[in-house]
Amino acid sequence: MKLLQRLTLITLATVTIVSCNKKEATFIDPLLTNRDTTINPSEDFFNYANGGWFKNHPIPSSERSNGIFRMIQDTINNQIKSICETSAKAGAEKGSNKQKIGDFYASGMDSTTINKLGVNPLKEEFSKIDAIKDVPSLLKEIGHLHTIGSGAGFGFYVGQDDKNSAKNAIFLHQGGLGLGQRDYYFNTDEEIVTIRKEYVKHVQKMMELIGVKQDLAIKNAASVMKLETNLAKASRKLEALRDPIKNYNKMSIAQLNGITPNIDWNVTLKDFGIAKADTVIVGQPEFYKAFNGMLKSYAIDDWKTYLKWDLVNTYAAYLNKEVEDQNFKFYSTVMSGVKVQKPRWKRIVEQTDGSLGELIGQVYVDEYLPKGTKEKLLEIGNNIRDVYAVRIKNLDWMSEPTKKKALYKLSKIVMKVGYPDKWKDLSSITIDKNNYLKNVMAVNKWSYDDMTNKYGKPVDRTEWGMYPQTYNAYYNPSNNEICVPACNIIVPGFEGRMPDDAILYGIIGGSTFGHEITHGFDDQGSQYDDKGNLNNWWTAEDLKKFKQKTALIVSQYSKFKVGDKNVNGDATQGENIADLGGVVMGYEAFKKTKQFKINEKISGLTPDQRYFLAYGYAWMVNGTKEYLSQQVMTDVHSPAKYRINGPLANVTEFHKAFNIKPGSAMYQPDSLRVVIW
Repeated sequence: MKLLQRLTLITLATVTIVSCNKKEATFIDPLLTNRDTTINPSEDFFNYANGGWFKNHPIPSSERSNGIFRMIQDTINNQIKSICETSAKAGAEKGSNKQKIGDFYASGMDSTTINKLGVNPLKEEFSKIDAIKDVPSLLKEIGHLHTIGSGAGFGFYVGQDDKNSAKNAIFLHQGGLGLGQRDYYFNTDEEIVTIRKEYVKHVQKMMELIGVKQDLAIKNAASVMKLETNLAKASRKLEALRDPIKNYNKMSIAQLNGITPNIDWNVTLKDFGIAKADTVIVGQPEFYKAFNGMLKSYAIDDWKTYLKWDLVNTYAAYLNKEVEDQNFKFYSTVMSGVKVQKPRWKRIVEQTDGSLGELIGQVYVDEYLPKGTKEKLLEIGNNIRDVYAVRIKNLDWMSEPTKKKALYKLSKIVMKVGYPDKWKDLSSITIDKNNYLKNVMAVNKWSYDDMTNKYGKPVDRTEWGMYPQTYNAYYNPSNNEICVPACNIIVPGFEGRMPDDAILYGIIGGSTFGHEITHGFDDQGSQYDDKGNLNNWWTAEDLKKFKQKTALIVSQYSKFKVGDKNVNGDATQGENIADLGGVVMGYEAFKKTKQFKINEKISGLTPDQRYFLAYGYAWMVNGTKEYLSQQVMTDVHSPAKYRINGPLANVTEFHKAFNIKPGSAMYQPDSLRVVIW
């Protein structure tokens, strides 16, 4: 995934357009002004391309990062704010889309009522937890908590069966960790040890804020940490979760009951909203064996404490100021280095969009998208696919039988571009202007029911997993599809005019379409066939060669460092392969444009220089040291610096464009340059 109109000749960074001897407009070329020319592009292209912008735009104290994503998100947030405020003032009919949007936003902005309510909105849920008496009632409550947005104990979802993409299946996977990833519970470096200590203090403070006396809160925090550490011990590492074969273990209910004798899954799945199931896909059987034992080795009171913690942790951002501030202090300040909260309106806008984005998207498409957005995106996407086919045909390491299957899979990739042709029906959701948490919980419950209702029904391949106003993109291997929302058309600095093709193909072509299409052929996507089924379509020799190439990219990225941590080359290899494929395919498509063919210079930059600077602009993101450390620990994406420097070092045309010489940091000798697709 990607956490992302034609310009006439420009010869200077600043250009004045004159008509009838009258000065009309002055344009600033961001590819020039973003640069830090005190840095040699041969040594660090990331900071050469973007360092000037970073110097002039330090990370705000309310953010963990700053850059192109933040600029675009701020634009989108302001548009959504207008939609929310207009809806809130509309006096709309009860049950209408405007009423839901307006009242959800208004309930979140009403901090006076939220603070007055305190933690009372969770009182009924706390009572349900207090009523737990044994393992069966514990499992029943865990099931209930999942239906309202919790992830207590373990992970559960309904989605496409990896080996039968036309069928929706039940998935069980590891989960239940307040720190997110297992390594936070075991790494011994000073930073992570400090985070663990702060986490225990945080749990204690949150317990006090929901009414637990200090002495008991201290014990409760220790109990939560001990229980979660045992869950983490049974969990797989981030890189191990990337193997779709090893994380696909289909079992009958009887077989699952056999490895977890303390759980009757026929009963438990009903508590999760599944009336009758025949099989389940268990991602990590060893986790469930450990969880089964913990149901008896931990006292029921310990489980109650853990569930109360998980509940308040899930809903902390929607409660009174004291709880929200404590939640921010740990997860944003300690974990990510963010000093102050965003303005409340931004937080509520982002939550309203996250909860009711399907409704907001309909307004966004009508009121904020330039005409022709969908068509332009599709044009770029198809151009990328065309050059991808040529690249596959010309590969010197792949046999003809495998090429034929790769080309067929490529031809069958579905492109969901711009916005969906049909919208989900959210008419059954009731939004109350006076209860923010209740509204969030109601949407969570609707989303959960929408998911579980798919079980036993045919897969709807037209469904979107993002909103048109979401600045991101994805590849879904089970559908063999990419999704590029409409707002990816936004390029800061080119408002009101069409960027030149170097920028269109560097950002939208390379880092978006090229990146996402390559996911169909990365270390994971390459294991799925044209219909989206987990199915080997490679010859044995071709697969061996492919794995040799992916091993080389793992080795390259594992040498990159962030502070005292190395990038996890294994965990990030899929995104790194996609970044390399994306920049190459974007460049190949750009070569077919008039700008490239006539060697048109803009702002004194050659077409090649503009293309690679534009690719650098696509990942112009600077992060706090805490956030970058967290990213290395938990994210399958490399930090932005290496999403630029990593792939470009493997591209011969980049070396030529910026005169990269042997011995420089950006130089990769021919023998070590990775060429996969």
